[in-house]
Amino acid sequence: MAEQLDKARLLIVEDDDRLAELLLEYLGMHGFELSRVASGDAGAERIVAAQPDLVILDLMLPGSSGLEVCRQVRERYAGAILMLTASQSEADHVAGLELGADDFVIKPVEPRVLLARIRAQLRRRNRDRDLDADDGEAIEVGTLRLDLARRGATVEGQPLPLTAMEFDVLSMLAKGAGSVIKREDLYSRVLGVEYDGLDRGLDVHISRIRRKFQRVGFDPNRLKSVRGVGYLLVTR
Repeated sequence: MAEQLDKARLLIVEDDDRLAELLLEYLGMHGFELSRVASGDAGAERIVAAQPDLVILDLMLPGSSGLEVCRQVRERYAGAILMLTASQSEADHVAGLELGADDFVIKPVEPRVLLARIRAQLRRRNRDRDLDADDGEAIEVGTLRLDLARRGATVEGQPLPLTAMEFDVLSMLAKGAGSVIKREDLYSRVLGVEYDGLDRGLDVHISRIRRKFQRVGFDPNRLKSVRGVGYLLVTR
């Protein structure tokens, strides 16, 4: 499995030459196919054009910031975005997740920690096929329809644009519609990490799904938080 993961295509968007060289050398030792750009504007263009498996995106960049790059590409790029940030501010971390980042690593970067986070995101993507069980399967919850083979969602035939992470979260909730899905299970099966009791990343993804529900006329209140337990997609 590690061998498969390490053949993934990674794009590094980082203006610090020293850090970029360190990442290229360290990650290159693990067999990843790597490329690098040094500005936000070039990063946004390359992400959309190359569609790498995962993007390592610095928060502070010349030209467009990492947050702006996320906003620009998220609807046109379904891969994972892992942000690098020197900020300890929870508001900055939440802002990144709100704009479509899947995870973040705080600087100074510990290469082994970064590698573990990269592999967790790639494992999650590989598990998409397992979560999607049968290639021809579709799930319907009221007017919401999830096509697991094509990884697309609609509400009354109208496209519901979701990031890869949002689709995975919603798929698991839809498969268990009518039952509470534990937060710990969502973290381990979809995000690929263990829940530490503090992380708010999943809450942000749920909030984004609710807002997207509202835009296409699907009642956002049908996606409920069950305090201290997890989440429930109501079947009514």
